[in-house]
Amino acid sequence: MASSGLWALDYEVYGDVQGVFFRKYTEDQGKKLGVVGWVKNTPYGTVTGQVQGPKEKIEIMKNWLRNVGSPMSRIDRAVFSNEREISTLEFPNFTTKY
Repeated sequence: MASSGLWALDYEVYGDVQGVFFRKYTEDQGKKLGVVGWVKNTPYGTVTGQVQGPKEKIEIMKNWLRNVGSPMSRIDRAVFSNEREISTLEFPNFTTKY
């Protein structure tokens, strides 16, 4: 069976990431890269979500979440979990959840 080359992972970003347009920039970056998934604020002051797409684009998104973010954000750390290969994308696009 051939590999689909599609991957998914969950993420949570810690630091000054709420009230600084982090979700908007994350959604824009996901759309720019052509990956799908979602982003949302948590009650704990973090931002969490899931991203799905080709492995190389997932790696670019991980780097962006870990090191770039929105211009006014301060990222202390990004935690990635549940990284796995998937057979099909589970979302039609990249969105912000509320």
